[in-house]
Order: sequence, then C-alpha cells, then structure tokens
Amino acid sequence: MLVSVDWTHGADHMWNRHKVSVLEANEAVRDIDGLWFDPDPRSRSGRGVRVIGYSHSRRAVITVIVVRRSAGSFYGANGWESNSSDRSRYERGE
Repeated sequence: MLVSVDWTHGADHMWNRHKVSVLEANEAVRDIDGLWFDPDPRSRSGRGVRVIGYSHSRRAVITVIVVRRSAGSFYGANGWESNSSDRSRYERGE
C-alpha cells in the first residue's frame, strides 16, 4: 500500500517520548503485513488510525498512530515499540 505520512508535527514528540525515528515509523506503516485499525479503538476523536507493523531498521514491531488527511495521506502523530499485546496481534495477523 502506497501511504504518505506527514511527520511535520509528530516527529519531535515521537522521538522525545519514545525514541522512534520517522524512518522506523514509516517502515512500520509501509509493512505489507502491517495491521490497520481504522478507526483506532482507543482514539478519543475517532479520527486516529492505529498501525502495527515491522521496522526492519529497528528490528522491532512498532505501533504507529496516524490521522487521515485524505485517501492514502496521513498526519503522523506518534509511534512506539509495540507492547506484548500488539506484538501478539501482529504475529497472529489479526
């Protein structure tokens, strides 16, 4: 899936809070086996999308939060190394 993520406003927050780079987050978002939860069940606004995918450069499963801008285009909001629950979802391909 060809996805464009604008990290203008989320990159610094993601790095400062979770030490996840834009490169790592983009790898997870573009993972062909990635899981997309749209909308994110934990989103307060209902506009957030949760993506769980693998980052090859980090060698880890990453959970990324994006907000839909238009078809195939998103604002990047946050990302972190997935917890055990999200890793299990990814491994099972839920």
